[in-house]
Amino acid sequence: MDPETALLAQSAGVTLVTLMTTDAWNRTREGMTQLWCRMQPHRAEAAAAELEAAREDALAAGEADDHETLSALRLEWQGRLRRLLAAHPGAAVELRRLLDETEPGAAGPATVQRADASGEARIYQAGRDQHIAER
Repeated sequence: MDPETALLAQSAGVTLVTLMTTDAWNRTREGMTQLWCRMQPHRAEAAAAELEAAREDALAAGEADDHETLSALRLEWQGRLRRLLAAHPGAAVELRRLLDETEPGAAGPATVQRADASGEARIYQAGRDQHIAER
């Protein structure tokens, strides 16, 4: 498997598990199920059930602040997606499109701030309005 496809599987696994705990889950689940239906129809029903089971695990892990389980889920789905892409390289385009449509933060650019201070310098940063009243 080429490095670009391996990287896609890795980022898709992380994004998928992240989306399991968001409002975008229904759309993501539908897209992933359709992807499996087209690429591996004999596995589509099982994949849909596995997605739902993983979502339940992700929600429970999120509530319990269980980072180990979330990490294991990411690795599990990275592996599943890597195997899917290895068997069906054409699925990469569709997977990228699905991730672009559903990825958290896809609605707009993120704000990135960086500041370096030394000595007794002060730094005030805000993503929007900021009011400072020094006395």
